[in-house]
Amino acid sequence: MVTTPKPLLHVRDLTIGFRTPGGLVEAVKGVDLDVAEGETVAIVGESGSGKSTTAMAIIGLLAGNGDVTRGSIQFDGTELVGLPESKMRSVRGASIGLVPQDPMSNLNPVSKVGTQVAETLKAHNMVTSSGLEAGVIAALAAAGLPDPAATAKQYPHELSGGMRQRALIAIGLACRPRLLIADEPTSALDVTVQRTILDQIERMTSEFGTSVVLITHDLGLAAERASRVVVMNKGEVVETGAAADILSRPQHEYTRRLVAAAPSIAIARAVPVHRDVVVEDRGAAPATGGTAAANTPVDNIVEVRDLTKIYKRRGGRSDFVAVDSVSLDIPRGKTVAIVGESGSGKTTTARMILRAIEPTSGSILFDGDDVSAMDSAALRSFRENVQPVFQDPYSSLNPSFSVQRIIEEPLSVYGRGSAKERRARVLELLDQVSLPTSTAGRYPSQLSGGQRQRVAIARALALKPRLIVCDEPVSALDVLVQAQILDLLADLQRELGLSYLFISHDLAVVRLISDTVCVMQNGSIVEAAPSEQIFESAQHPYTQQLLASIPGAALDVA
Repeated sequence: MVTTPKPLLHVRDLTIGFRTPGGLVEAVKGVDLDVAEGETVAIVGESGSGKSTTAMAIIGLLAGNGDVTRGSIQFDGTELVGLPESKMRSVRGASIGLVPQDPMSNLNPVSKVGTQVAETLKAHNMVTSSGLEAGVIAALAAAGLPDPAATAKQYPHELSGGMRQRALIAIGLACRPRLLIADEPTSALDVTVQRTILDQIERMTSEFGTSVVLITHDLGLAAERASRVVVMNKGEVVETGAAADILSRPQHEYTRRLVAAAPSIAIARAVPVHRDVVVEDRGAAPATGGTAAANTPVDNIVEVRDLTKIYKRRGGRSDFVAVDSVSLDIPRGKTVAIVGESGSGKTTTARMILRAIEPTSGSILFDGDDVSAMDSAALRSFRENVQPVFQDPYSSLNPSFSVQRIIEEPLSVYGRGSAKERRARVLELLDQVSLPTSTAGRYPSQLSGGQRQRVAIARALALKPRLIVCDEPVSALDVLVQAQILDLLADLQRELGLSYLFISHDLAVVRLISDTVCVMQNGSIVEAAPSEQIFESAQHPYTQQLLASIPGAALDVA
């Protein structure tokens, strides 16, 4: 008789409630989860689905008002529910490690990186006092930091996002735990850095024989990195299965929605752009630095030529060239995307087009007029016609303003209509972005991330602009909400004839929205072409690298 090995992690009927002024709120309801030795299991779902709450319960780090109200969490046969904190501390870190999502809020900003790694090693007696420095350097080296001795002496703010995430990996795996919980470990990172970080986690856990619970909202990433996928919705597990089965034969309606909405899965399927806006084949730009040039005359709302931004540095250091001779066109009624990693110059380019910062050299024509030569009256008209939508809907809306006031503000600044007419326009805009009119009286804190971004779009539309500059407008959102916002932008473009400049580091998202793609690296455009041409036959090695780094892009899910 063959016996099934006992799982390393065995969760049954896990129910978690949070005490609130309105009573107990159940965030997790009857969750079952098994993780075998050496296995990677991914838990996927939207924000609020309960996936992170489940993970925090496993490692005993629920918020102070949260409790496991029912169920069992067994780790290697030991019941963790009700385990005294003094004993839980010996499990946490030594046997169960954690790599959390946001390195800036999870690393102590006033403590050197090496000190924070050392605290973990000392807490679990992993090294002697004389071997502590060597242990810290070894942990940082194992996490893939190029100069671990130097990194140990630096503060978190002195490191890049990818290096900070590696530091968290070093802390999470310093004691070589048997189980690692990786909670959205790469969601804030560029795709190439993301792949590097995930590869590093995979190498280390494979070497140590560590089991992994990977928390993510990206189904493509989950399927690529895990053998099994657990899908959560509204605190419940709605589907569990092998990654390949979940992708090819999802059973639950919610899972089918996740699969359909995931941009990375769309890339894997190589589906056509879902929008019904016709992509105009205008030919590719020169591979280096050129424009998205036309074979036939095109009506461009924006023409950028040789745009350059140089920042002066103090202390005799050489100047920093943030944007180097960038040229591009934005045809009327079309979407041009600029993609690239953090630091590539894409946001600086967008800010110069918005005239939020002044270029060092080069020209920007809007409807044939030189933006840099505009007088105050012309500039005021320009700002009416060119509006931004920013990345973070949490920080781009004034928390002390109601939605009514947020959307009405540009109308008031430009003296549009009477108070009654402005109120009517706000309600019209809310309807346009598919929000109920009751939203007008609410505040940003009372809205979800997707609702906030819809409010930001409504505000951008208030003055009836002709160009909207979208700077990473969906990167802070879950895949289902991403899909809703992208569809909304496409619908508004069809309805209003809008032009978009779409800034993103996510090529999977870009494929779903853009007509033309400009790829930036180190301040220059290295490739520019119609969207499908980029995705079907990218020419530049950097573009090819970006495409290869998309989580799930190589999956066979046709």
